[in-house]
Amino acid sequence: MTSSLKLLFEAISQTQSEQDMRSQIVPKIGEYFAATRWGIFFFDQLPLVDRNLQEALKVGLSVKHNPIVRYLVERHAPVHEALVTSPKAWSIICPRPDHWHVMAGPIINRGQLVGVVGCTREKSKSAFDTQNLADLSAICLHLSVWVTAVRSQSTSPERASLSRGKAPKNCLTPRELQIAELVALGRTNAEIGSELWITENSVKQALKRMFRKLEVSSRAEMVAQLTDFASPRLG
Repeated sequence: MTSSLKLLFEAISQTQSEQDMRSQIVPKIGEYFAATRWGIFFFDQLPLVDRNLQEALKVGLSVKHNPIVRYLVERHAPVHEALVTSPKAWSIICPRPDHWHVMAGPIINRGQLVGVVGCTREKSKSAFDTQNLADLSAICLHLSVWVTAVRSQSTSPERASLSRGKAPKNCLTPRELQIAELVALGRTNAEIGSELWITENSVKQALKRMFRKLEVSSRAEMVAQLTDFASPRLG
């Protein structure tokens, strides 16, 4: 992991509000990817923006009109335009010169797509590549963990208090805690398997068991819950 990426993870974890996330952290994400433009959208906040911008976003974030958004909704995975369409088709879908290359990633809360973080590059810049997608995947995991933790604390303090009493890390085996640690670092199932000398399918089955034990439905929820308890392996 690069030091700049680690610093970005730390900055995300220390952010206090969604407004700070938008004004302070997302520009750093844009800078990391050498983007021309960048942004973050939480779907439940779209009704609060300017009406003209709201109408533009309805089209831009439409599953019907935008194949990138359709990919995010269907797969909950980062994507750039070259994965889902041809350059000619993309220039018709999005003719803006500063959106010649587009990369976006999902923000997940309790198994649901609640937002999108995106970066664009103009035509003169290089396209986003596989490494960019891998880095964005790790960033989106941390964003999702942050959103899950912040929203659960602000909307249900009783539930957060109850969860803290369960000490979920105590119900996981040492190997499961190892897997959780690697998930928190943004590793894929294949990478976790390679690092722990087990098969990718073993990782998948372990995650299913961990989800059941912790009563969560996503990797982000799992990491948020374990981090809440300041586990020595995750803290």
